[in-house]
Amino acid sequence: MREVHTIRPEEAAHFGALAADWWDPAGSSAMLHRLNPVRLAFIRAAVDTHWAGDVEAIAPLAGKRALDVGCGAGLLCEPLARLGAQVTGVDAAAENIAAAKAHAERSGLQIDYRHGELAQLNLGQFDLVTCLEVVEHVADKPAFIGSLAEQLAPGGLMILSTPNRTPQSRLLLVEAAETIGIVPKGTHHWDDFITPKDLTALLSNHGLGVTETRGIAYSPFKGLHLSDDLSLNYILTAHRA
Repeated sequence: MREVHTIRPEEAAHFGALAADWWDPAGSSAMLHRLNPVRLAFIRAAVDTHWAGDVEAIAPLAGKRALDVGCGAGLLCEPLARLGAQVTGVDAAAENIAAAKAHAERSGLQIDYRHGELAQLNLGQFDLVTCLEVVEHVADKPAFIGSLAEQLAPGGLMILSTPNRTPQSRLLLVEAAETIGIVPKGTHHWDDFITPKDLTALLSNHGLGVTETRGIAYSPFKGLHLSDDLSLNYILTAHRA
């Protein structure tokens, strides 16, 4: 089996340089802080649906292993831990992992953080695999999706989100967002965005079927919200077909 290399060193360096203020809701990761409640609402509903759980349960992931790939400084790992999961977070930037460990310790949370190439970490399989706003940054999308698929346990749930490759996303997520300063310059490269159709095909190649796809849209009245409009960003669930 060939050795998998999906990390782009320049991408890891870009995000590692932002590690110090990752948890500042007004800092360079402000957009992720705005996105997080929307993503978490989708994740909670997907978890309840997939495992037919009690929608009122405080810890619906109790007894389950969760893996967040491209975890940054832990913005998703910590909520998953509070939902009861035994959480592992993986990131390409050592600076992010250091920031994530420090924040989890201050928060009193036990999270296993790892730095490196996912395929080389031998982490085993997980009930829940999440990878949010990461696919657009990797060097080899087919290999990366394959690595994610290998981590998913039988009966498990995968949740991915990523920008769509459309004229709207080029205008708003790249040109406008970086000009205004909503996201740091150099964060997004439009040519690396992937359409829902292409991502669904990559998942299918590894025996995973997509079960739900929702858009993450923006309006001045609602802010960021789940929508049927996939033109900017989308989030999906998948499991073994």
